[in-house]
Amino acid sequence: MKRFLFFIAAVFTLTATLRAQTAQEIVDKMDQVMANVDADDGMSMVMEMKMPIIGTIATHVLSLGGKMRMDIAKGQDTLITWVDASTEWTYDSDKNQVTIKNRTADAPSKADENMKMFDGITAGYDVSIRKETPAEWHIRCRKNRDNKEKDDPKTMDLVVEKGTYMPLSLSAKVSMVTITMRNLAYGVVTEKDVTFDPASYPTAKVVDER
Repeated sequence: MKRFLFFIAAVFTLTATLRAQTAQEIVDKMDQVMANVDADDGMSMVMEMKMPIIGTIATHVLSLGGKMRMDIAKGQDTLITWVDASTEWTYDSDKNQVTIKNRTADAPSKADENMKMFDGITAGYDVSIRKETPAEWHIRCRKNRDNKEKDDPKTMDLVVEKGTYMPLSLSAKVSMVTITMRNLAYGVVTEKDVTFDPASYPTAKVVDER
């Protein structure tokens, strides 16, 4: 009986500790976790841009090392772009065409930038827990008075996974555009996923602009 009571007390203490975490503590732990994630781990996410009249444009982004693939839906058609350190390939399903271009040597690695996009994301913001579920924390980030960056959105909504402290989504409204990054996952991308394979498009017209 004593062991049972001790077990119940331990569980209660652990639960109370978890519930007592502040939004800033959660974000700090997320920052610690993300500091150990690099481009070699690979990342997958969906980026949505919601604009008046135009509607929502969704882009599926895969990155690994210095490579990246982006799939953009255009109605019934798709625009797919593969990028590495020196070359960019774009397949337009509407034209059934692949366009190949050079990348400048000093162009920043978009894949690396994607992996670092959560670095210090809440700097200049006051954070609070807006909602909590058994699996997630939903955190509201409000721009504080010390933040003088005009382009920073007034509010952002961040979702962090319990247990891993990994960010799951980030949403913000910039001017008239609402930008959402969701379905974030790490360590799930392979080299094949981010490498252009001409054999996959045997009938496509090739336009080489290099």
